Amino acid sequence: MNRFVVISGCSGGGKSTLLAELAQRGYAVVEEPGRRIVRAETENNGTALPWVDLPAFLRQVIAMALADRDAVRTSDDWVFFDRGIVDAAATLQHLTGEPMLATLGHAHRYHPRVFLTPPWPEIYVQDPERRHGIDSATSEYLRLLEAYPALGYDLSLLPKVGVTERADFVLETLGNRRSR
Repeated sequence: MNRFVVISGCSGGGKSTLLAELAQRGYAVVEEPGRRIVRAETENNGTALPWVDLPAFLRQVIAMALADRDAVRTSDDWVFFDRGIVDAAATLQHLTGEPMLATLGHAHRYHPRVFLTPPWPEIYVQDPERRHGIDSATSEYLRLLEAYPALGYDLSLLPKVGVTERADFVLETLGNRRSR
């Protein structure tokens, strides 16, 4: 969908903060599926957690990402996603060898421009939903640097600047206008 814009990249790189800024400016945003699943699994003593059963977790992320897309399909303006299906599919393919990128990446398209947050150790923090370290986050980022272009997406690396400037960068790159 041409109005569905992915903000992806390194964990702890400021994606959620950027999405909050875009929401404040009146844009629709979709929270990262992984964080929602971690909260739900933790509350329900589930095992589909990245540190318990990563493949099960990733399958739930993919299912939620597909449902998220469906839930906003009628929006006629930009919708910003904190990560996309490609993120989970790339990791699942890396773990299991299943051709997830070819299967999901081509069938469920986003805007051709994807914004990536580079590793930013100075702001990286672990929390109850992000237990992995910066090295793991950087490895994930490097996979995404390959996965998105392999599916025909153009990447824009987000500058390491304040959130207001980052949001301006995203909107200016998209043409500084509503998608309508």
